[in-house]
Amino acid sequence: MNGPTTRVLALLELLQSHKRLSGTEIAEMLGVDKRTVRRYISALEELGIPVTTEHGPHGGYMLVAGFKLPPMMFTHEETLALSLGLLAAKSFQLTDTSPALTSVQAKLERVMPEHIQARARSISQHTNLLLPDSGLPQEQSLLMPLMEAIESQRRVQVVYVGKAEPEQPRKLDPYGMFYRLGHWYIGGFCHLRQALRTFRLDRLAEVTLLKATFERPLNYNAAEQFKQSLCAMPGNLKVRVLLHTDLDTATRELGTSASILTQEDNAIFIETVVDSTEWFAWWLVRLPFDFTIISPDSLKQALRRRAEQLIGYC
Repeated sequence: MNGPTTRVLALLELLQSHKRLSGTEIAEMLGVDKRTVRRYISALEELGIPVTTEHGPHGGYMLVAGFKLPPMMFTHEETLALSLGLLAAKSFQLTDTSPALTSVQAKLERVMPEHIQARARSISQHTNLLLPDSGLPQEQSLLMPLMEAIESQRRVQVVYVGKAEPEQPRKLDPYGMFYRLGHWYIGGFCHLRQALRTFRLDRLAEVTLLKATFERPLNYNAAEQFKQSLCAMPGNLKVRVLLHTDLDTATRELGTSASILTQEDNAIFIETVVDSTEWFAWWLVRLPFDFTIISPDSLKQALRRRAEQLIGYC
């Protein structure tokens, strides 16, 4: 919904979050002309929202001092987004947050208008999301302290347990987190290795919040760092496969792995990094649409071997 009603509500949000805005500033933010801004201001006044107008070259608009709007006014689209978000959060089955999610649902319904409340309740009761496994209980218990450390930019000490390594304490500046294929990951600066590292939470035995603080790099993205580190690992191969299908079909088929899809004009590609061409060849033959391997050649050879093996079963 991008009509006048949505823009009027957007104007109200702008006035609540800014002390004062000029007509020109509002027009630029909403993508309308100043005459339309005045019309939106009139619409707010008709709804009983007290707006003060200051005239002159340095004038502007502001809400009357002390005015506080009830915090929950949602469109149908916003209600859908919130309700589906709560459903997704519930599907992760994080025990520490379950009571909080129930409380949020109740608060939302309490402050919503009746017709919006009915929409939210219907989504909650009659919609199901089948999402991947939310990870191990150990991971879930570490989420809150790590998120607190990320927010406050506090260093942590973690105890890392590798597959064939003894427990090893490390100091980590936690920059960000991401969720991938059933596991939570945290990325940041490892003081032991003096480099950016990514850790899977089920490999951490404990997390201790320290007093030391840090500055997070601008525009840091934990998932992007993880992808780059995969590409840099010795023995890993970059894969590029052209898919003979459309993006919607490919996304639906790949599900949680759809992040490896890229689009160039009308062409859809799989672009990822693998450490086993044999395994990836087996994975490719399961796809329900045609494809062409662009690179590497070792993947083409692995696929030929797999095809010969399958023919031998006939």
